[in-house]
Amino acid sequence: MGNALEIRGGLLARNTALNLGGHVIPIVVGLATIPYVVRGLGSDGFGILSIAWVLLGYLSFFDLGLGRATTKFVAECLGRGDVHRLPSLVWTSLGYQMIFGVAGSLLVAAFVPLLVGELKIPPALVSETRFCFYILAASLPIVLATTALRSVLESAQRFDLVNYVKVPANVSVFLFPAIAIAVGLHLPGIIVLLVLGRLGATLAYLVICIKVFPVLGRSFSFDPKLLRPLMTYGGWITVSSIVSAVLVYGDRFVIGAVVSMAAVGYYTAPAEIINRLSIFPGSLVLTLFPAFSSLDAYGEREKLEKLYARSVKFLLLCLGPVAVLLAVFANEILRLWLGSDFASKSTVVLQILAVGVLLNSIALIPFTLIQGLGRPDVTAKFHLLELPLYAGVLWLLVERLGIPGAALAWTLRMGFDAALVFGAAWRLRLASLHTLTESGLLRSILAVFTFGVVLSLALWAGVALPIQVALTALLLPLFAIGTWSLVLDKPDRTFIAGAAGRILVTFRGA
Repeated sequence: MGNALEIRGGLLARNTALNLGGHVIPIVVGLATIPYVVRGLGSDGFGILSIAWVLLGYLSFFDLGLGRATTKFVAECLGRGDVHRLPSLVWTSLGYQMIFGVAGSLLVAAFVPLLVGELKIPPALVSETRFCFYILAASLPIVLATTALRSVLESAQRFDLVNYVKVPANVSVFLFPAIAIAVGLHLPGIIVLLVLGRLGATLAYLVICIKVFPVLGRSFSFDPKLLRPLMTYGGWITVSSIVSAVLVYGDRFVIGAVVSMAAVGYYTAPAEIINRLSIFPGSLVLTLFPAFSSLDAYGEREKLEKLYARSVKFLLLCLGPVAVLLAVFANEILRLWLGSDFASKSTVVLQILAVGVLLNSIALIPFTLIQGLGRPDVTAKFHLLELPLYAGVLWLLVERLGIPGAALAWTLRMGFDAALVFGAAWRLRLASLHTLTESGLLRSILAVFTFGVVLSLALWAGVALPIQVALTALLLPLFAIGTWSLVLDKPDRTFIAGAAGRILVTFRGA
């Protein structure tokens, strides 16, 4: 048993590295092209494009949980060696997702006039915006097909093949708008290019799936009886996904309705920086989900709790200093990246969101633990509870404070959500608070807090920027040395050294 769990630990590090590496190039491209896109479209046009990005990325909740269900059932078939069942399972799931996609397209198209009417769009851009949203609505079957086929590869732990498609597809989200602007296209042309990019990704996933599982190319089977087990598993996942999408991106729609589309652009820029910071916890929890499930199935509760506590602590120590740096140097980062206009309007937003993303990242660990141990209903109910509370606070704060109010509402929700999921993990006896405190979590919090206080005092004292940078360059290695010596224990240091070796081997192989 020990050897099996060690192998899983190696796979955890490898797959996390692959998932993390798959985000690096798109982030670099996004940071490089967004300033050009902002200048080409203007603040109003960029605000509309940011709404389109949200819709393109989150229309996948119309799959009603079939994507996650497909991953689970295909993985079970592979584990049992029932490869002959794959055609009926994969083609049935894909077929139903295409049906759901067509129905979703009609539903979204019906709400386009209402959405355009509620957003404060300049009159000159209303018709273009409406046309763009209709194109996005029509692309929904393509979006769901992409999700279904990617789930098949993820169930086989082929994150390397997933990245071959996902990286170019994610790069195209930022690169295509820049290319379109360079050749003189407007918003509708940009949206068409984005949809074509998603179609290309879908076809690539299809070809790879058939090559990995040749049985899919030799047999086509559609079994309506599979819908019920697929939907039963995916039901609570669907609830959580739909509500989560509203909770995560509802702030931009409220800003567009209450303030202006230009304000959406000023809010989206720092939000995009924050979203990129979340790739590490996102990559980690994608691999923690099966790890938690496996440890629970083996009855290794002690190892499960230690993995849980260690993941929380490592995330805090890795992302805490980064969040502090974003908050302290928010003005300088935005000024260098997008200019003084964005820096003057978006600095406070970035500082507040930096706190929120740290809370959200840490909360992803107990969130994944709860779902991995078979209680997705708990997280879905939490999202349903948060939705009306967040909506009221968000609207109130945006009306009174503008875009800083939206950032504050989002961060408050992150804190509330973190309290709920940590409390639920304890109340459901999935992980004890003693394990967290015993792992050195309190020392980790103190280390990050001390680092933040020292840098903040330097800023508030009016120290010149070169001195702030020099102080940061001095404090970061001191923080690392102090953490290694005083916060991490011997098992932590052994785990980090081993994981670093596996990650290095993974990237060398890539």
